[in-house]
Amino acid sequence: MSWLLLSGSLIVFLSSGAILGAALGLTGMFMLHFQANGATPLAINATWNMLTDFTLSAVPLFIFLGEILLASGVSRRVYNGLTPLFARIPGQLLHTNIAVCTLFGAVSGSSTSTAAAIGSVGYPELKRRGYKPSVVVGTLAAGGTLGLLIPPSLALIIYGATQNVSIGKLFIAGMLPGLLIAAAFSIWIMIRSNIGESVTPASKDRIIWADIRHGVLEIWPLPILIFFVLGTIYLGIATPTESAALGVVASIVLGMTWGDLTLQRLWQAFKHASLMFAAIGMILIGTVILSQAVSLLGIPRAAVDAIGGFGLGPYGILFMIVIVYIVLGCFFDGISLLLMTLPITFPMITSLGFDPIWFGIIVTLLIEIGMITPPVGLNLFVLSSISNNDVDLTAAAKASLPYWMILLGAVGLFTAFPEIILWVTHWI
Repeated sequence: MSWLLLSGSLIVFLSSGAILGAALGLTGMFMLHFQANGATPLAINATWNMLTDFTLSAVPLFIFLGEILLASGVSRRVYNGLTPLFARIPGQLLHTNIAVCTLFGAVSGSSTSTAAAIGSVGYPELKRRGYKPSVVVGTLAAGGTLGLLIPPSLALIIYGATQNVSIGKLFIAGMLPGLLIAAAFSIWIMIRSNIGESVTPASKDRIIWADIRHGVLEIWPLPILIFFVLGTIYLGIATPTESAALGVVASIVLGMTWGDLTLQRLWQAFKHASLMFAAIGMILIGTVILSQAVSLLGIPRAAVDAIGGFGLGPYGILFMIVIVYIVLGCFFDGISLLLMTLPITFPMITSLGFDPIWFGIIVTLLIEIGMITPPVGLNLFVLSSISNNDVDLTAAAKASLPYWMILLGAVGLFTAFPEIILWVTHWI
């Protein structure tokens, strides 16, 4: 009966046009009232506890940080600084997209912000130089997904805060997988540049080491910002919330001295960040109410027992969860999908004996896959818009397919060898 009420209520509310947060919250209230003997006051307590959680306050700060970097034009300085480094490597400046997205992801925390910031600089520059537009968009869409995995990550912060998992350990665990995936993207670019139709212009320029050295030195302020955001966490100097506040202050200073940030742009960044967090906050409230109802009624344990009746082991159940995330990723944006599913999937996974930190990285990877999966792949929409529809959504999705497969392969690799994720956390 609980499953019927859960699925039926969600379908009714979502089909009625209700926003996702309201649909989740109302479903939870219905279940608490009709299935838990009128325990709706628990929803109030759960919401209050969530909204007063100190750790969760890092979310709006990291959103604001990403918006400041986007408004200040720092991404352009970083992009131009790294361009000489890749001029003679097979794939040439396509590698710049991946490298700059990796660096930008280390301070942004948002996939869409990373794709938008680097795409607004990289796409027109590479198109002007004669690179194939769809291939450029594919690398930018894939590189943008690294903003969700490489710390600081909004997905990991929300996952850790809502499921009581150490955010510091999640950040450390996400670093190596993020770098490995970035390396895999670059390897594919080198392979693709040597097969089939040419996707890069012919380059006859010789390597000028002075230009490379000057470009790398040009981006010297970025490591300072990365230290404020990540170094303070890893050294135990600051909590994630405190590091986010330090990052905001540092990004304002760098944006005004090194970038093009003005008070007007800062105000616009604050407004955009406020609107984005308001949307996420609404979903958070709905999620915590639904989570309270789901846990109180023991739905995850019942789901595990029911699936176990089919003779599936832990990895069989995990495989089904992965399929569900891939399918839902076609229709929901990453953060919404994360918040909507964690009340059920997290207790299921942990009850099967899987490590919660490992699952945090895996579920973030699955969300990344959704960011480049049509019809609701946000990175594809953002970059198609940046290209002025020179690359439509279908062409962008086709160009992103190899990277989609790399991300899916990473899920399999990290499942077969979980120590790739967990080995660093054993030192803490």
